Amino acid sequence: MRLSRFFLPVLKEVPGEAQIVSHRLMLRAGMIRQEAAGIYAWLPLGHRVLKKIEQIVREEQDRAGAVEMLMPTLQLADLWRESGRYDAYGPEMLRIVDRHERDLLYGPTNEEMITEIFRAYSRSYKDLPKLLYHIQWKFRDERRPRFGVMRGREFLMKDAYSFDLDEAAARMSYNKMFAAYLNTFQRLGLKAVPMRADTGPIGGDLSHEFIILAETGESEVFCDARLVEMGAPGLDLDFDGDLQPVVDARTALYAATDEMHDSARFEAETPAEHRVSARGIEVGHIFYFGTKYSEPMKAVVTHPDGQDRPVHMGSYGVGVSRLMGAIIEAHHDENGCIWPESVAPFGVGIINLKAGDAETDQACQDAYDALTLAGKEPLLDDTDARAGGKFATMDLIGLPYQLVIGPRGLKEGKAEVKVRATGERHELSLADAVARLAEGAFS
Repeated sequence: MRLSRFFLPVLKEVPGEAQIVSHRLMLRAGMIRQEAAGIYAWLPLGHRVLKKIEQIVREEQDRAGAVEMLMPTLQLADLWRESGRYDAYGPEMLRIVDRHERDLLYGPTNEEMITEIFRAYSRSYKDLPKLLYHIQWKFRDERRPRFGVMRGREFLMKDAYSFDLDEAAARMSYNKMFAAYLNTFQRLGLKAVPMRADTGPIGGDLSHEFIILAETGESEVFCDARLVEMGAPGLDLDFDGDLQPVVDARTALYAATDEMHDSARFEAETPAEHRVSARGIEVGHIFYFGTKYSEPMKAVVTHPDGQDRPVHMGSYGVGVSRLMGAIIEAHHDENGCIWPESVAPFGVGIINLKAGDAETDQACQDAYDALTLAGKEPLLDDTDARAGGKFATMDLIGLPYQLVIGPRGLKEGKAEVKVRATGERHELSLADAVARLAEGAFS
């Protein structure tokens, strides 16, 4: 992509309404624009990152055996009346009446709808287990939307739902999602700690939040420091095998959100040198809630003994749009974002120091073509802006690598590569610079 053709409305001034780093940088870098309180338009740069986050989430759901579908944003209120949640959910639910006087709602979550879909087609224990998911926009009418996409009213969410014969089987599905989430967050460049959590309005008796530690986190969390450094299970994990050891290894050490914190237990179980008390950002939440929805909504299957019983269910959410803010909170400096390569909007920023100079323009074009062919998704700054402004913009938007090409360097047969995360600069021949970037040699 050529910057002269791209839509990148960067801001020089820090927006006054932005209270945390991710909100400030997303506005300054032209990733989002607020259209109403807690509701954002995703501009091209932000949209590219959002789609990459979404794709990683999708790949890890697929790897765990979940099957993708898509449910609508609007839901019939009658479904929620069946489960008993329509009146109980509270003012965060946006309730709507259509022209035919039917009560609808803009879905804050999808337990009722997925239960209705499942019961329409599944009758026998032979139809189980099932893991279904979708990635869809949600709406929760927050009283005080704040912190940009971290607590907005409209947000993109991956929500998965499991259907199993009994509690033992349901916990196997729970463990699949537990492990899949650890792999997902690692691929996104995040260290997420699973913590015992309150089930809230979803309900149930087993729940974990996945938290990344950050000074701007919305809640206080307590955990064993060894959990922060514990790696993910790995992409070669056998999801059809016994995953209980994966879960046990990460739940044997203390970790809890403030709602579930037991200070006496924390001190008894965790050596003083390993105790962490910090702020955290929730990036995922998983629940096992048994027959909470299937029983009132009559989602039953016939068991091998011929008896009809409600299925056991769980739900598993990842805040896809919230993750973008969380990644920035974890990866930034005073100059701007520092995107992990897995979600960067472009792989390499090519800076033309003298747009309009025939030799420099051709060198930039050749580098652009080669990096495009290598799948590195380059962004070529071919504008006539001053060099200082070009460097500042590239630092702000946080591409992993910058390739700087100018007439002076070309006369010496040189170009410069800057690694955004470390600030390292490498001066080498243009051909070597392009070849090494294409090979990922600076990673």
